[in-house]
Amino acid sequence: MREGDVMDGTTPAPEELLKIAVEVAREAAETAYRMRAEGVSAVATKSTVTDVVTAADRAVERQAVAALRAARPADAVLGEEYGDADGAGLAGGSRVRWILDPIDGTVNYLYGLPHYAVSLAVEVDGEVVAGVVRNAATGDEWTAVRGGGAHRAGRRLGGSTETDLGQALVATGFGYDPARRAHQAGVVHRLIPYVRDIRRFGVASIDLCLAAEGMVDAYYEKGLNLWDHAAGGLVAVEAGLRVDGLAGTGPGPDLVIAAPPALFGPLHEHLARLDAAGGP
Repeated sequence: MREGDVMDGTTPAPEELLKIAVEVAREAAETAYRMRAEGVSAVATKSTVTDVVTAADRAVERQAVAALRAARPADAVLGEEYGDADGAGLAGGSRVRWILDPIDGTVNYLYGLPHYAVSLAVEVDGEVVAGVVRNAATGDEWTAVRGGGAHRAGRRLGGSTETDLGQALVATGFGYDPARRAHQAGVVHRLIPYVRDIRRFGVASIDLCLAAEGMVDAYYEKGLNLWDHAAGGLVAVEAGLRVDGLAGTGPGPDLVIAAPPALFGPLHEHLARLDAAGGP
């Protein structure tokens, strides 16, 4: 980290926070990639027997948290594996909180599928103002600053131009609980006649970025945590997509929908009718 990045009692502009996020995410992604090449170890389970966590998830999170502490010691950090990393930040009076998913797509990581990401967003006063998603396997990287657009490899993103839901390629994901997956499969079964096709990549943060890039036309999923969608959701919003839940509830565990304005309404209508936010 550069000396100028160290906490000095003020809150930097979102662009400066993004610089920190990108540096931390790139270093974390390198560690994830290296550890995958060395072989996945210490595989354990969390919510179900199919919800896995590896030694790499934990090591990458510890590394990223340490880097954020070095750059911004008073900030709060919320990570997938360790939660509110020792509770620091709020007591220090910082307005900033970092939201980290060290390896989004752990099952892909376990199997060696080249589709897993480090996702890092930063909030100021509870609003996400910057974020980065980096595919650790390929080096693909998406960034966004609130009000400053979303970018990949220097190119500003604008989402899909598709206006007909029947011609839309829609990405989604499934939970780990078998009963939830069964409900979600039922939703897909009844939705698929109304869209071009469905894609399921297994990485929510990247799915949101693919929607921002227009590589899929829209995305929805139930059961996401904040670290799953904070960075990718900002990328999608800054690419011009609407990112919301059902009936204006806001994106959250019940449902996240990301789509261009022309597709959002029709997709939302179908998902509400099919009870996409329901089930276990």
